[in-house]
Amino acid sequence: MDLYFVRHGEPAWIVDGINHADPHLSERGRRQAELTAQRLAALDPPITEILVSPAVRSQETAAPIAKAAGLNPVTLDGLLEIKMPDWDGRPGEEVERLFREARKRPAEEWWAGLEGGESFGDFHERIVTTLTTELGERGVHPKDAGHMHLWTASDAEARIAVVAHAGTNSVALGWLLDVIPAPWEWERFVLGHCSLARIKSVAIAGANVFSLRSFNDQEHMPEELRTR
Repeated sequence: MDLYFVRHGEPAWIVDGINHADPHLSERGRRQAELTAQRLAALDPPITEILVSPAVRSQETAAPIAKAAGLNPVTLDGLLEIKMPDWDGRPGEEVERLFREARKRPAEEWWAGLEGGESFGDFHERIVTTLTTELGERGVHPKDAGHMHLWTASDAEARIAVVAHAGTNSVALGWLLDVIPAPWEWERFVLGHCSLARIKSVAIAGANVFSLRSFNDQEHMPEELRTR
């Protein structure tokens, strides 16, 4: 089994000075998505499924990928990015200031998330629960409680593209690689817009492990289109 974690393209977070909570892609983001679609369409063997977050920026990134692959994407609410406070419609400068101030919080406060938003603990549990369910439906299960990094995997041919977010994808990567979680996963696993991270299941020790084969791969885009 191969899992391709795709971060969405560049969003237009701020339009005319106003913050948008569920933004469309920017023009550059749309170009990033098209090039990503071409990259994934060239895989041999091809991807067999597309799982996508319900956020507009993820849906717009997945659309050209689905068209190029001839697949119908499956939207999973559980893949949504960590839920932020309701800052929709507020001045962009104010939201940027709030983010800068939030980065200075003491470490123990990060687990609670931002006031009015989702806690990191709840977010991590949501992503893990969603992926546990989806992988389980495809015959991939933890081998036993004492070896959470070992898995049984019955569908070796599956090649799944997960089109989601920096936070979602970084939590998923850490979980599959058996890395102790931290409430700033997106700073440990830094992923650019429309980057690819590939995880492959490998038979070992009478079971399977997930192996990181590529990370933050943006080789399908020219330098001027690589954004974070």
